[in-house]
Amino acid sequence: PGRTVRAAAPGRVSFAGVVAGRGVVSVELDGTGEPPLRITYQPVTAEVERGDRVTAGQPVGVLDRGSFHCRTACLHWGLLRGEEYLDPLSLLPGWILRGAPSRLLPVFGVPEPDV
Repeated sequence: PGRTVRAAAPGRVSFAGVVAGRGVVSVELDGTGEPPLRITYQPVTAEVERGDRVTAGQPVGVLDRGSFHCRTACLHWGLLRGEEYLDPLSLLPGWILRGAPSRLLPVFGVPEPDV
């Protein structure tokens, strides 16, 4: 908990609030068609408001406590077009995907990369 959550890509905040007891931030991505691609981050305490513009790497919130399935805090990162879920890894640059496997759950004892 308390780690900064950053926007993966530029866009406009379409939601920043609580859903089913968890903080959620959603960002509609610029230039991605209609309906636009939308990234969701949860559980997050928002540092942005609906309508705010964000740039890639800009803080959008702070990670909240984890849920029952995570021993520690873990970020749920989703990608949607309309109501259809897509693979959020498709947003990552190729050089990241060609390296070590992406870890979508906490990995203990592995140092974090410098950003």
